[in-house]
Amino acid sequence: MRTIGDEFPKFQLRALSGLSIGEMTAENAFIDINGETYAERWKVIFFYPMDFTFICPTEILGFASLYQDFQRRNAQILACSTDSEYAHWAWRKHSPRLSEIPFPLLSDMSRSLSQALGVINPTNGVAQRALFIVDPQNIIRFVMVTDENVGRSPEETLRVLDALQTKALCPCSWTKGQKTIDAFGTNI
Repeated sequence: MRTIGDEFPKFQLRALSGLSIGEMTAENAFIDINGETYAERWKVIFFYPMDFTFICPTEILGFASLYQDFQRRNAQILACSTDSEYAHWAWRKHSPRLSEIPFPLLSDMSRSLSQALGVINPTNGVAQRALFIVDPQNIIRFVMVTDENVGRSPEETLRVLDALQTKALCPCSWTKGQKTIDAFGTNI
C-alpha cells in the first residue's frame, strides 16, 4: 500500500461531475479527471466499496456537508469506487439525498488507481474504505483504511488537514486555532 511520503500515483479516470442531478446534461454529467486536474491544491481522496450500499452514502453526505470547509482550505474532495460513472449517476438520481453532492465521484472500473494504491479488497475485488490526503506537490501526507463496516469521520479528516497545513508540531486532539508545539521553546 502506498503510504505517507509516497507520491500519489498518476491516474486518468472518468467521473460523474459534482453538479447537482438537476443541472446535469449529456454534455456536463461525465468528466475526465487526472492527477493534474487539481494541481496546486490539496486533495482528499476517499475510496468506498460500492454504490447502492449502506455506509457509503453516510460518508458521502458527511463529506458533502463540510465541502465548503474543505474548499476554504484549498482542498478538493474526490470520492472513488470501482463502480462505473453510470452507476454513480443512477445512484445519485435514485437517492434524493445524494442528488446535490458537490464533488466528483471517480469511476475506477479498471481498478488501476485502487491497485496502484494497494486498496483493493482481496476478498471481493472492490475498493477498501481508504482515505488519502495529498499535498499540492502530490505527496501523500495522511492515509487511513477502515474495516468496510466502519465509516470514517469527515470532521476528523478536516482536523488532520488543518494540522498538516500548519506545518508545525500538533499535539494529540489538536484543533485549528490551538497552539502548536515549539520543540525549542515552550511546549503547548
